[in-house]
Amino acid sequence: MSDPRVTHSDSLARSVPVRVFRPVGVSGPLPGLLWIHGGGLLVGSARSDAAPVGYTAAAPCVTVSVDYRLAPEDPYPAQVDDCYAALSWFFDNAAALGVDPARIAIGGGSAGGGLAAATALRWRDAGGPSLAFQMLVAPMLDDRGRTASSSAFDDPRLGWTASSNRYAWRALLGDAAGGPDVSEYAAPARATDLAGLPPTYLCVGELEVFRDECVDYAARLMRAGVPTELHVFPGAFHGWEFFPSAAISLRSVEERTSSLRRALYRS
Repeated sequence: MSDPRVTHSDSLARSVPVRVFRPVGVSGPLPGLLWIHGGGLLVGSARSDAAPVGYTAAAPCVTVSVDYRLAPEDPYPAQVDDCYAALSWFFDNAAALGVDPARIAIGGGSAGGGLAAATALRWRDAGGPSLAFQMLVAPMLDDRGRTASSSAFDDPRLGWTASSNRYAWRALLGDAAGGPDVSEYAAPARATDLAGLPPTYLCVGELEVFRDECVDYAARLMRAGVPTELHVFPGAFHGWEFFPSAAISLRSVEERTSSLRRALYRS
C-alpha cells in the first residue's frame, strides 16, 4: 500500500481476516465497499491485492478486503461463507467504521467478482440489508464451460485459459463441477432468479474465457429489472490491467471507478 491518501488496518470479521482501508482527511460517515480479491479461487490474498487502495482514495470510501480461504485445501462453500461473514461484519460494525450502512457496495475481480456475485445472491436470499451496488470485474461465474468463449481461449499468452478454468472449478467443487447439483452460490450463472440484486457494473475482455458468461449474466440482470452497466473491452484478455499504463487499462479503471463513485454518492 503506497498511496499516501489511504491508511489501512488489519482485523477479524467473525474469524475471517480482513484489511480495512480508509481515506485520509475525509470526514464521514462514508460509503463502504466490500472487496474480494481474484486468483482463480486458488491463490492470492487481501494483502497482495492493490485494488482496494485505488478505490478507497478515488471514491472515496472505506474498503474492507476479505482474506477468504482458498481451494483445493478449502473447497466450496468456504469462500462464500467467508465473504458472507465479512459482509455481515461490515454492516454490523458500520457505525464504528464510520460507514453509512445505506451505501455499502460489494465488488471483486475475476474469482473475486464471481464470489461478489455469489455473496450478493446469498445476501438477497437471506433478507440482508440492501446493497447499494455490485462491481463485477471480469467475474468467474459458470462452472459448466458451455459457452463459445469458455473453450476458445486456451493460449497461455491470454492470461487465464480454458484449461486453467476447468482446473479451478474442479479444485473448488470436485467431481460435482459441471454437473447438475452445483449451487448458484458456487457458480452464480446457475441462478434462475436475478431480481432484487443491486445495481451492477460488469466488465470483461473480448478475448477471454469469461466473456460470454459475463455478457449473458448482464443481459439476464437487465431482463430481471436490475440497473446494469456492461463493458466489453475490445482486444482485452483476462488480466489486462496487469499492464497498468496501457490505454485500455487506464480507461477501464477510470470508467469503473466513476461508476462506483456515482453509485455510492448517487450523483
